[in-house]
Amino acid sequence: QVQLVESGGGLVQAGGSLRLSCAASGGTSSSYTMGWFRQAPGKEREFVGGINGSGNTHYVDSVKGRFTISRDNAKNTVYLQMNSLKPEDTAVYYCALDIRRWHVSIFKADYDYWGQGTQVTVSS
Repeated sequence: QVQLVESGGGLVQAGGSLRLSCAASGGTSSSYTMGWFRQAPGKEREFVGGINGSGNTHYVDSVKGRFTISRDNAKNTVYLQMNSLKPEDTAVYYCALDIRRWHVSIFKADYDYWGQGTQVTVSS
């Protein structure tokens, strides 16, 4: 059974940085596409960015230039480095695994497995 476990969330001041990790286990492959999503209170879960098996990345416009996704295939771990954080980045962040597509999908319905989420709070 595939399991995704996020870590690294917390409270940070505006302008600060955090690095989230997503460790995958249970039959995953480094060739799979991984995505990061976030959900703020009262809002829909939204795509943040993703990385495919070739290391190609795609980001939502609001985080481009501030967030970076990378992966360590030896550790089966994907990272979300978040810099220049803003209060509007406050949300629960989820990693997700897509075992069917090579490209990075922005649609949450395309992802097959999800982590439990980690809270990121950015204070002003």
